Formats: sequence, C-alpha cells, structure tokens
Amino acid sequence: MSTSANATNSTLLRAFALIEEMIKDDRATTAADLCQRLDVPKPTVHRIIGQLEQEGLLQKEPDGRHLSPGPRLRKMALGVLAQRSVGAPRRAVLQKLAEELGETCNITLLDGHELVYFERVETNWPVRIQLHPGSRMPLHCTASGKLFLALMTPHRRRALLSGLTLTAHTRHSITDREQLEQELEKIANNTLSTDNEELIDGMVAIAVPVYDEVGQIRATVAVHAPTIRKPLISLMEWAPTLRRAAAQLQAVLDL
Repeated sequence: MSTSANATNSTLLRAFALIEEMIKDDRATTAADLCQRLDVPKPTVHRIIGQLEQEGLLQKEPDGRHLSPGPRLRKMALGVLAQRSVGAPRRAVLQKLAEELGETCNITLLDGHELVYFERVETNWPVRIQLHPGSRMPLHCTASGKLFLALMTPHRRRALLSGLTLTAHTRHSITDREQLEQELEKIANNTLSTDNEELIDGMVAIAVPVYDEVGQIRATVAVHAPTIRKPLISLMEWAPTLRRAAAQLQAVLDL
C-alpha cells in the first residue's frame, strides 16, 4: 500500500475515532478534550474537525467551543436505526406494549432541538391522535421532549433552551422558562414525564427513558391517549409497564 493510501486510512480512522469519542456520552466536548482523550496532536484534531464540520458530520454549539453531531451525522444515525433488519425486534416490543395497554405507544429520539417520533404503534380505537413516524415535535410541551431536556447535562439544556421559542400550543403549554425549569427538575427526580394537554387539547401522555450502557438517555418510550378515554392519572398507573418495555428496548436498540 502506498504512503498516501496509508495516510488516508490513518486520517479516516482518526475521524471515526473522533466522532465515536464525541458521542460516547452526554458531556459537552471541545477540541481540547478530544486531543487529550485520543492523544492526537492539536493541529491534527482541528484539521479533522474542520473537515467533518464542512461535511455536516459535526457542528459547533452556539458558544463556538463545544461540539455536537451535525445534521448529516444525525440523519445517518436515524437511517441506520430505521433499517428493517434493525427495527424488527424494536417493533415487536412496541407492538406488545401497545396491545397490553390498548393505547398508542411510540419511541422517540432527540434530533437537534426537536423531538422525532421514530417508531409508533397505533391503537384501533375510533378516537385517536395520529402522529406518523418521522413527525417532529417541540421539546417543551411534549412528555418525551421534556424528559430529554430534564435528563441532559445542564450545559446542553441551557444551550438548547437559549435557542427555543416556548410557543403556546394550548392553554396548558409551559411558556415561562422559570416554570419550565421547575417542571424539568421534578421530571429528573422521577425519571417520568407527562404531557397534560400541553401539545394538543384533549391528548395526554407519559414517557419514560430508554438508557444506553452507561446510563445516558438515548430514547424514550411513551403512551398517548385522548382524555375522553384515559385521563392522565390513569396513564400514570402504567408507568411500571412502560419501564419494563424501556428495559427491553435498551437491549434491542443496542444504544
């Protein structure tokens, strides 16, 4: 193999190692952090970061120092998880959960400043809320969105909230930042989040986290229902069932 080919392979492997280290946990990462963790010269790290940023594989946070996955990398990750061969076990767990509860259940992921309904099993009831897989929702007024905010690092939450407009979707939506922070503190303590008609009038939901192997939230599993059939207090009784499903999903999602 030629010297140039060896150099190309070395750069490629370093780029993969940099990406892997950046997404390893939920801590905010800087170029200096990566230099230290990977034992790679500073000029090399900055050169690779510049190339990855140019290709949309990573991006700088608003402070200009910390790094996060770019839109292209996030799209690639969602695409891999959406593959049928990967998704069959996940779908089976969610299908069983929806059949047991008799209400619509979903798995959500965080993508930038939005919530993505990644997998969904609809109920057969005539009255239901239809939100198709791939739908994007705000963070501050959804059970899963608030759960992601509550369980992320304070630095990351501040960065996200600084760029969010807390729009009122219903009269129950939380639009005051101080009130939202208080709500997020309760959610973090309980590791359980609710949507009490905050996104859509007449719809309630609860969500629990799906963790990865180091205890970081990587997804949520949630159940939704119209209030005419299931008030929020009734959904809360299903929290243990959702937590069992979340443990099963942790294994099959391989997060």
